Amino acid sequence: MKFLVSSAALLLALGSVPALAQDHAILGVDFAKGVPAGDPVARKVLARADAALDRPPGAIPQLHTEGTLPGKGIREISLKAKQDQPIVIALALAWRLTGERRYLDQTARYLENWADTYQMSFNPIDETGFDTLLLATDLTEADLSPALRAKLDGFWRRMAAGYLDAMDGSPKNSHTNWQSHRIKLATMAAFETGDAKLIERARGAFEKQVSGNIRPDGSVFDFYERDALHYVTYNLDPMLMAALAAKAHGQDWYNWKSPTGSSLAGAVKWLEPYATGEKTHIEFVNSRIQFDRDRAGAGQKEYAPHPWDPGNAVNTYALATRLAPAYRDFAARLAEREKRQPDDWLLLSGR
Repeated sequence: MKFLVSSAALLLALGSVPALAQDHAILGVDFAKGVPAGDPVARKVLARADAALDRPPGAIPQLHTEGTLPGKGIREISLKAKQDQPIVIALALAWRLTGERRYLDQTARYLENWADTYQMSFNPIDETGFDTLLLATDLTEADLSPALRAKLDGFWRRMAAGYLDAMDGSPKNSHTNWQSHRIKLATMAAFETGDAKLIERARGAFEKQVSGNIRPDGSVFDFYERDALHYVTYNLDPMLMAALAAKAHGQDWYNWKSPTGSSLAGAVKWLEPYATGEKTHIEFVNSRIQFDRDRAGAGQKEYAPHPWDPGNAVNTYALATRLAPAYRDFAARLAEREKRQPDDWLLLSGR
């Protein structure tokens, strides 16, 4: 069921509501209907899904890459497990594109493996990729067995409540991009369950982050702390995902303004001249974070001083287009100029 503002108020009075197959984070069951079989993006998705039909899922009890350098055991193990994330969304997209049961069954296998195995750490950098599993749930939930739907509902409910509880306290980096990733996961998971109380708590967290992280001119705290536009897009992308989940349920978070006038829409606008090349920036020169220098010293060149690549904003503006259609031409020109494409599900949503 889609929870509009009016129905959310009613459900708040009634309390927690169990998720039904129609509950979703962003994508509905009609997603990708009408995309022709010959569509180049569809062909790419199907090829990726076909390659994974016999591949076993690789869930592990906990992911950890945040704060680690290349060569560390847990980092490499986690990166291998994270390979499941683009695979599961490809399988779920293939199900919606073709209606072929083999894709649904393999998506279900992956989702169940992660729901059974993974123990949440509530580290949002480690767990940010779970948005792909949430989108895969969106695309398949209506066709999954009742037992698996119930299992996934419990998994996503734990994720939403855990991140919201953390944000009620004083978690690490509670005003940086970390908080934006917490908000993304909490918001998408809350809408996935359809629990109006969780949804309202997520909205409160979103508004608090807009107020605390985004300045009235549209710049974000992370830009000044890290001296990097990389961390501007890494901050905006999860907030845009949260706003997309809200939009899918009739709520406009994208244009919401704080008492000082800051907004997510304003932050996306602030980035525009850097994306067009009108303004340039040398990344990480004056970062206040020692780990940025440690990573550069370990050979991760993307954290050493270098000119920011506007191609890093391709996905940002593809997301923004779904919230502000006026960005459609801007996003298309950026992708063409930078010879990059946004995520497949974003491309298919524009078909």
